[in-house]
Amino acid sequence: MLEGHDESFNENPKANGEVSLGTTIMAIRFDHGVVMAADSRTTTGSFIANRVTDKIYKVTDNIYCCRSGSAADTQAISDIVKANLTVHSLELGQPPAVNTAAKVFRSMCYKYRDQLSAGIIVGGVDSTGPHVYSIPLGGSVVEQPFSIGGSGSTYIYGYCDAHYRPGMSKEECIEFAKSCVALAMSRDGSSGGLIRLAVITPDGVERQVVTGVEQ
Repeated sequence: MLEGHDESFNENPKANGEVSLGTTIMAIRFDHGVVMAADSRTTTGSFIANRVTDKIYKVTDNIYCCRSGSAADTQAISDIVKANLTVHSLELGQPPAVNTAAKVFRSMCYKYRDQLSAGIIVGGVDSTGPHVYSIPLGGSVVEQPFSIGGSGSTYIYGYCDAHYRPGMSKEECIEFAKSCVALAMSRDGSSGGLIRLAVITPDGVERQVVTGVEQ
């Protein structure tokens, strides 16, 4: 061992200011699709590393995910799942099911749960309809009509429960997602920037950006 070498860097990588997605992420299911939303702030400790990060990741043409936790961990997991589902789709000759994508994410998050800091929301549309799956830290998976995650979600659980209504239209889901993420951004120091949205339907994906959220 080199004299004077400090090994503390390797002992606890979480304590060395890793790039974090801090984050507020959200997905809502409606009759014909899924609305996904996220803020755009990436932090390293108290330093804002990026104000316009895209936390909504394209897994396949019909499946997207929202990422929270360590930026490096969630990018690596998303890339690996995307590669696996591409091979799976080629073998079957059809797009993968949203449930399949959620199970692959869950498998990786659970297998490496002690090494990873990753919270994922998977949303998409397949032959059985629209689906939203939540994969929190630890690697469990649950299908929900809507899901929120990230540090900003703790500020809006009550708001979401009070204002969510089953059977909302696409437009109502978009406005609901905007208001939820904007409220979280106003309270959570690790969430900020602008709001990115992805509206996934059988006809394709519509991306939106909402600016001017922060005063």
